[in-house]
Amino acid sequence: MIKRLKRAIVESFVGAVALGWLFAQGVVHFANVFAAPLTGWIVRSEYRELTRSTAGPAGFSLVDALAELVRSISLLLVWYVLLRWLYYKPLKNETSDPGQNREQAA
Repeated sequence: MIKRLKRAIVESFVGAVALGWLFAQGVVHFANVFAAPLTGWIVRSEYRELTRSTAGPAGFSLVDALAELVRSISLLLVWYVLLRWLYYKPLKNETSDPGQNREQAA
């Protein structure tokens, strides 16, 4: 049943579209690793101006990027596993005599 599912996914290009989407999401979340601390800093500075308080950190916080980093790694890991499962064939071990291979190639 798994082989039939795999063949159906590969032949209907659903797998290619899904893998493209997963890869794009992984790249977007990786880019957000760099944007999240900046966004958090801007939001905290705006909040600080509205409340006129000095509570909370004033600089960049790398903790803001941690969630995006986990999302990016997990999406790219799922993408890689599905790519290997759907499109890469396992290597076949050759157990035949090397002399036979030379005769067949000629």
